[in-house]
Amino acid sequence: MNATPTLGFLLHDVARLLRKRFEQRAKCLGLTRSQWQTLAYLSNNEGIHQGGLAEILEVEPITLVRILDKLAERGLIERRQHPTDRRIWLLYMRDEAHPLLAEMRELGDTTRAEALQGVSVEQREQLFHILSVMKTNLVQACRSPVDENETNDG
Repeated sequence: MNATPTLGFLLHDVARLLRKRFEQRAKCLGLTRSQWQTLAYLSNNEGIHQGGLAEILEVEPITLVRILDKLAERGLIERRQHPTDRRIWLLYMRDEAHPLLAEMRELGDTTRAEALQGVSVEQREQLFHILSVMKTNLVQACRSPVDENETNDG
């Protein structure tokens, strides 16, 4: 077996280590990884319903409900009833969450800077470009069904 990691393993390891390093720095904030991820995604999608946020986060809706309950208890988010559908709850950040979110962003900047130490500006731009192209390719590919011949090894 080849000792060189595949692209998928390398990307996974880098993402895992970025999360781990961020968690080390963010421990003082008193949030779990799932809580800070929820806040980060909610900050870019305020007014989204719980099911939509669960889909973005790729978690089960019941799992997200527990996370949201904890964030609401801390006064960081609020649920508002949908104006026309009483079954749907819309999610919003509370003012109390914004300083915490700013602190999280600073910790993220520090962590990314640490990870990219020794990587030139040109290399960073190339890295972002390549990863963006890969993401676009995979998003498009995921919209198409997989050919049965690709899933069966014979």
